[in-house]
Amino acid sequence: MPNHKSAMKRARQNETRRIRNRKVKSSMRTAVKRLRTAIAEGDAQTANQHLPAAVRLVQRAASKGVIHANTAQRTVSRLVRAVNGMGGDEKASAAS
Repeated sequence: MPNHKSAMKRARQNETRRIRNRKVKSSMRTAVKRLRTAIAEGDAQTANQHLPAAVRLVQRAASKGVIHANTAQRTVSRLVRAVNGMGGDEKASAAS
């Protein structure tokens, strides 16, 4: 338990950030999982619907510093390539 006033404030800030980061990361993972499930099932239409949301959440997590920028770009690239590989061309290229 912190004893100094500044240490107490730092502990409060860290807890607030931890909760915010967890929410951002969780929503990102859920969106990516939905997209990967649609890709695995071979459902191009559903994959094209979930792609923009997944890309947006991954990039938002990177902008907030929850994940590294290179990790975000790698993830987006792999998702877009996977969707394009199943025959969903138009929307996938527009999302990247």
